[in-house]
Amino acid sequence: MTHEPSAKPDRHIVLLVDDQLLIGEAVRRILAPHPDVEYHFCQDPLKAIETAHRVSPTVILQDLVMPGKDGLDLVLEFRADEQTREVPLIVLSSREEPVTKAEAFARGANDYLVKLPDPIEILARIRHHSRGYRALLERNAAYDALASELAQASDYVQSILPKPMEEPDIAARGAFIPSASLGGDFFGWSRLPDGRIVVFLIDVCGHGVGPALLSVSVSNALTTGAMGVDPASPALVLERLNNAFPMTHHRGMYFTSWYCVIDLTAGTLTWAGGGHPPALLVRAGGEIAELESQGTPTGMIPDVPFSQDVVRIGTGDRLFIYSDGIVELLLPSGTVGTHSEFRSFVASEAIRAADPIACMLAHARERQGGPNFADDVSIVEVTLRAVAAT
Repeated sequence: MTHEPSAKPDRHIVLLVDDQLLIGEAVRRILAPHPDVEYHFCQDPLKAIETAHRVSPTVILQDLVMPGKDGLDLVLEFRADEQTREVPLIVLSSREEPVTKAEAFARGANDYLVKLPDPIEILARIRHHSRGYRALLERNAAYDALASELAQASDYVQSILPKPMEEPDIAARGAFIPSASLGGDFFGWSRLPDGRIVVFLIDVCGHGVGPALLSVSVSNALTTGAMGVDPASPALVLERLNNAFPMTHHRGMYFTSWYCVIDLTAGTLTWAGGGHPPALLVRAGGEIAELESQGTPTGMIPDVPFSQDVVRIGTGDRLFIYSDGIVELLLPSGTVGTHSEFRSFVASEAIRAADPIACMLAHARERQGGPNFADDVSIVEVTLRAVAAT
């Protein structure tokens, strides 16, 4: 965290820490003719940090040889203090030894001048370092604003994700773990009037608020019946999505998709996909079938046809749909996780866990060596509790 200077952006606030009044006056006279420079002097090094907190410098000038305080130690103190750790620090000292200069830089000094330097030089260095510091503050402020915006968008996405479905014949639940930069994952499920169940997951390319908002728009189209086609036909749904959300109208953003219709009476699952990782259908006996995504990424190529496939289902089967964030992990070795590795883990451990989703997330975090994901992670688990045609 940095302490933002209160002065105008074009004003350079200088704090000189030096026990010699003569040096303090000399620097004051050098800087006095320049209205863009605000000068402060601290003669007592023991009060240097306190003074810096009060005046909020954009540049600190500091001597090394002072009574009661070693100048090199003071450099460390400035760097350890939350409000001054990033403020440019120029050592202004009579000591010219290379070893001393090297140690000053090692402890965090940004520059080193042998006093007293030419007025033109000291003024140029003050302005150079001060402008760089102010640019850093502006970048930090912009980053904080973006982080706040992303956090709000993430909270919004979390708030509109569907609640778990717990019914006698079917259960559905999901997990959404946003990355620090937020992506465009979204999932949902609903029961059609005839009793069939729709489940989908989409993943908009890119990161930031834009992909998140596009994912919400797509999900709204899917869940409100605004597509204008039979929701029980996955291929037609994806074809309509593909033409309704072309990347040329959405700043180059496209999305992968996986959409299915579960018919518990007929004992079938019909699905279509566009550029998405395959879903995993785990049979009641433990066998796993991959339900491949056959189509192209949605919104990328206009008027492209999509195909759909059908598979038999039975009581006790479970369906796992997920985004590539849980698969393509950035590993400490510098490599990227693969789908075959993910499937092997699901087959060997996750499907036997009391909470398969939690098991997958814990394993992924262990593999990548940390809790935060480089991309959004979404996982949906659907459990078929009663299939009439079993």
